[in-house]
Amino acid sequence: MKLAFSTLGCPNWDLKEIFTTAKDLGYKGVEIRGVARDIYAPSMKAFTEDKEQTKQELKRLGIEISMFTSAATLAMHGTKDEAVAEAKEYIDLAKSMGVPFVRVLSTDKTYCDGGDVELLKSQMEKVVGYAEGKGVTVLLESSGLMVDTKKLANVLDEVGGACGALWDVHHPYRFGDEKITETIDNLGERIKYVHLKDSVISGCAPQYKMMGSGDIPLDTAILTLLKNGYDGFFTLEWVKRWNKDLEEPGIVFAQYVNYMKKFA
Repeated sequence: MKLAFSTLGCPNWDLKEIFTTAKDLGYKGVEIRGVARDIYAPSMKAFTEDKEQTKQELKRLGIEISMFTSAATLAMHGTKDEAVAEAKEYIDLAKSMGVPFVRVLSTDKTYCDGGDVELLKSQMEKVVGYAEGKGVTVLLESSGLMVDTKKLANVLDEVGGACGALWDVHHPYRFGDEKITETIDNLGERIKYVHLKDSVISGCAPQYKMMGSGDIPLDTAILTLLKNGYDGFFTLEWVKRWNKDLEEPGIVFAQYVNYMKKFA
């Protein structure tokens, strides 16, 4: 079982601390979504001027970058050109660093509150076409407009090519009223990458919890995926960059490894 954590969970750490912590705790990968104050990976010195040194350090530690996570929102008319440009820059970055996946979004909100599915399809076609031949697969996340995973499956099937689903287990269950087994049936082998996080509802909003302390059916999701032959990353997405009150990364990253041991 391959475990990774998103750098959303450690917004104050530099790249050295991120990589060494991953190695020390037994992670196989790190998902890049910001490092310290810099959120935009294509502009980071570590992945441009110093990319060869970064590759050597990853090799020395025996870990990999599991995904570069863009903020490109492809279903929004107001930012359609900027979104495609951002996705292409992330694809170029992933190619240069030997990273297999780039994440894109439909809309920029957790809740399904707008967006144009037809625009999303045409935007995905542009982005996926750009990724062809570069060894990079474009992953559309099951959030925003795509918490309806039947829609997500349909978009991926119509676009075809080097694309797949990033199943954020939390969002379709919490915001789309989908059962875990329903989501898996909808997406099937389109699932190329998995985000895990737990929560409870407090008022009208989710309150994020460490793994196993909320009420998301995580065990069902993980066990069903493994039974179905999923061999990709299970990535902890601890959203501390957006919620400073959440527990500190050193505690949460270690707890995640311990929680996942029962499935190994």
